[in-house]
Amino acid sequence: MANPKILILPGSTRAGSYNVKLAALAAKELTLIDVEVTRISLADYPLPIYEAEVDAAGQPANAARLKQMIMAHHGVFIATPEYSASVSPMLKNAIDWVSRVRERGEPTYAAFKGRVFAIASASPGAAGGLRSLMALRQILELGCGALVIPEQIAIPQADRAFDDMDRIADTRTADLFRAQLARLVEVAQRLM
Repeated sequence: MANPKILILPGSTRAGSYNVKLAALAAKELTLIDVEVTRISLADYPLPIYEAEVDAAGQPANAARLKQMIMAHHGVFIATPEYSASVSPMLKNAIDWVSRVRERGEPTYAAFKGRVFAIASASPGAAGGLRSLMALRQILELGCGALVIPEQIAIPQADRAFDDMDRIADTRTADLFRAQLARLVEVAQRLM
C-alpha cells in the first residue's frame, strides 16, 4: 500500500516556539518512515480575523489556499500551543476560515472530511498544553466533523523536554510520540 501524504501544521509562528519544534520533529520522524510530508507555517497564509461580514464580502485567497493544502493530504498533524486554556487565536482563526471555504458546491467543512487528524502540544507548564488539546479536539471533532485519532501528546516542561538535537529527551514520551505518528499514518492509509 502506498504511503499517505501528511501535512504538518504548527499552531504558532513564534520564533523559538516549542510547537514549531515539535512540528519539525514530527516531519522528521514521518520522513524516516517514508511518508510524504509537507510542513507549512500559518505565517504563509495571513488571514483577517473571521467575521461573517468579511466572509460575505469575499473570502480571502489564503483561506482557499490553506483549504486546498489540507485537502491535498490524507492526514494532518497539528502542534498547538496553549493560550488561556485553549488553542492559539491564529490556529482557531485559520480553522474558522478553512471551514467556511466552499468550492464547486462543496459542503461546509469539506477540508475536515475524508482525512485524519493527530494533535499534540508542548508547553513549559506542568500540563504540557493538555487544555489546548481538549479545546482543539472539540473544535475539530464537534465543530468541523473531523476524525481525530485518540492518541495525543502533551509535553510538559517543554523548555527542558528537548535534547540538543531537538528530539524529545524522555524515552517514554518519545516512544509515545512515534506511536502516535504511526497511528496517524495507519489511519490515513485506510482512508486513501
